[in-house]
Amino acid sequence: MALCPMLGEGNAKRVEMNRLTMTMFEPVQAHKALTQTIWPAIKAAIMAGHRMTVEVKSETRSLQANARMWAMLTDVSKQVDWYGRKLTPEEWKHVFTASLSKQDVVPGIDGGFVVLGKSTSKMTKSEMAELQELIEAFGAQQGVRFTAPEYVDQDTREIT
Repeated sequence: MALCPMLGEGNAKRVEMNRLTMTMFEPVQAHKALTQTIWPAIKAAIMAGHRMTVEVKSETRSLQANARMWAMLTDVSKQVDWYGRKLTPEEWKHVFTASLSKQDVVPGIDGGFVVLGKSTSKMTKSEMAELQELIEAFGAQQGVRFTAPEYVDQDTREIT
């Protein structure tokens, strides 16, 4: 257990420091979180003899973007024959993520091949937007009529 003053509260609380996740979106808010919450928690844990790892990463895709992606994949699945086959939305996801990531294909354990695509749950917002743009471009070439709702942030114009 480490002593962790929680942001916005005057009293320190004891919390188990397995994981601390905070979304930072504005410089003043980020500075306050780093100096008043994150650093005191890390310092207390280290002083108590624990080793800490700090990871800073871009925010991952939203649930709305994920829902839109699956709706788009379903539209492609229903409307496109791929070399004489109808692929499931899951199979299309592998095709698109492998194409987007320029991923590789490796022999499977029992024969056949395995496409090494990227997990969409770990994609950043910009990667998810790029994936959806790829699906839209492919769909336009194939004459797909998309029914997926638009989830576009009006301020950033990002697909959320």
